[in-house]
Amino acid sequence: MSIRSMTGFARATGTLPDGTPFAWELRSVNGRGLDVRLRLPGGLDALEAPLREAAAGRFARGNISANLTVKREDRAPKLVLDQAALERAMALVRELAERMPGAAAPRPEAVLALPGVLRTEVEVPDEVAEAARRAAVSKGFAEALDGLFEARAAEGARLDLILATLLDEIETLCRRAVEEAAGQPAAHRARLSAVLAELLEGERRVPEDRLAAEVALLASRSDVREELDRLGAHVAAARTLLAEAAPIGRKLEFLTQEFGREANTLGAKSGSLGLTRISLELKAAIERLREQAANVE
Repeated sequence: MSIRSMTGFARATGTLPDGTPFAWELRSVNGRGLDVRLRLPGGLDALEAPLREAAAGRFARGNISANLTVKREDRAPKLVLDQAALERAMALVRELAERMPGAAAPRPEAVLALPGVLRTEVEVPDEVAEAARRAAVSKGFAEALDGLFEARAAEGARLDLILATLLDEIETLCRRAVEEAAGQPAAHRARLSAVLAELLEGERRVPEDRLAAEVALLASRSDVREELDRLGAHVAAARTLLAEAAPIGRKLEFLTQEFGREANTLGAKSGSLGLTRISLELKAAIERLREQAANVE
């Protein structure tokens, strides 16, 4: 199984029981842990907890934004006649007619316009219909999660190739560093002999055993075999991680920090221009590795 990226996008559509279309859009980016942010229309707040739980069952890390869009047609509110209010209004009309003989009777629309005579119908929630609505939305979310999982897996496959290439580059640089480091003792001896010869101007010859001891001391201080061995072990450990099926992003990020420490020490101990250049190339490759590892779930 290949590694998975934390970056991806998915869209899933569906239809509510009443025929209303809806669409889920899920976007995922890098994150230290798992953070699921839901945007739901009114009336679906009860789904937040189960939807978060469903996402947590599929992903270990990443900032996931989930947006549900429900396409509703604009409908005029349904008006109903309040019989009691109408009776009260008509009683007032009759009373006014008695007090004002000969006055024109009020038009029906004027009576209906009186406060309270017409009111907006309040829809009584249908629990069965609401349950079916929530089920349809949850099913669409599960389909969107499947799509996001596939998108992150596809991105992870590309990421796997990039990481493998970078590990090959680091391994090649380590081999070059081993070859360069092998010549450091001889280089130390040549430089030390040249410096001593310049200082003494041929007047006095340094004993060979003393010169050998100084060269050995310099060589021990600049010995980079341990750092190179650890770098090689880190490369092997990274390849083992990439072969695992479980989320390995955190482990890989920690390992890249160890890569960096060894490369820094290698540069500090460098006794030649060639080894210094290699250590700088190593740092650059490790930094690219770190940047890519930050995308791994």
